[in-house]
Amino acid sequence: MGTPGLPVVIDTDPGIDDAIALMLALSGPELDVRAVTTVGGNAGLERTTENALRLLHLLGRDDVPVGAGADQPLVRRDSLPAESIHGTDGLGGIRLDPAPRGADRRTAVELVRDVVEASAEPVTLIALGPLTNVAALLAASPGVAARLGGIVMMGGGARVLGNMTPTAEFNVWYDPEAASRVLASGVPVTMVGLDVTRRARTVPADWAALHGGGPVARAVLGMVEFYTGFYRATSGTDAIAQHDALAVASVMRPGLLTTRRLHVDVECAGSLTRGMTVVDLDGVGAGDARTEVALDVDDRAFAELLVERVVGLDARTRAGAG
Repeated sequence: MGTPGLPVVIDTDPGIDDAIALMLALSGPELDVRAVTTVGGNAGLERTTENALRLLHLLGRDDVPVGAGADQPLVRRDSLPAESIHGTDGLGGIRLDPAPRGADRRTAVELVRDVVEASAEPVTLIALGPLTNVAALLAASPGVAARLGGIVMMGGGARVLGNMTPTAEFNVWYDPEAASRVLASGVPVTMVGLDVTRRARTVPADWAALHGGGPVARAVLGMVEFYTGFYRATSGTDAIAQHDALAVASVMRPGLLTTRRLHVDVECAGSLTRGMTVVDLDGVGAGDARTEVALDVDDRAFAELLVERVVGLDARTRAGAG
């Protein structure tokens, strides 16, 4: 028997790049995914929860519990799903078979609490969507939060760069108050931000090995086609950023990222800067430098890992169904 993988819970809002990130997390021995929790984010809670259930069913992992979390931010009521990027269903119109089960009876916070309390080892929380569930966990169960192995978040950025506004990345913009509380909590946080994830790209040719494949391959190719259409229309490129998959890959392969421990805060009130992560790169402020901030990525090694693992996952899923 091999060495058990690192225990993780994935908090997510599928979302095309979330879906591919979930596939990566379940593709090999590095991670032991103990639970998936969902947040509104990209497509609203009902859809993100259903998408998570269907994705796990596609991958033959109906054993992984799914806990539904928050559908609204802590404070805001004007945050909207990213339908133009992911489609109204969150998966670019790709139809997946329904799962033979529903969400766990426990809420996202209750499920994470139970997983952490039952684990002999610290559990790492990988947060791929808005941080509403994570902030709620820290408030409701500080003892459980203190036992976490850390939080790896996809969101924000070390430099002023946005995809929701000129200064804000979507996940932090969607619930800035939650992000602010998580970053100030004292739990070790690694921030994998937009300025780095935008360098973690794939192009359609990278996925050539999936043509003629099984259900996983068809789902990935369909989502990539939809996602590429968005990038082509908005940026004139076929290279699509795999934001959430990079956060997962950074836990699987820590050497992929270059990070520095820096002070990070979140702008919650600015009319032009809501959701901006303010990163003290030059040490001019008075805040504690306690967040590991991604500053660079080995982009080629990342793309090779992602594609190789998803191709292998498709092959194993087909073999298991045969």
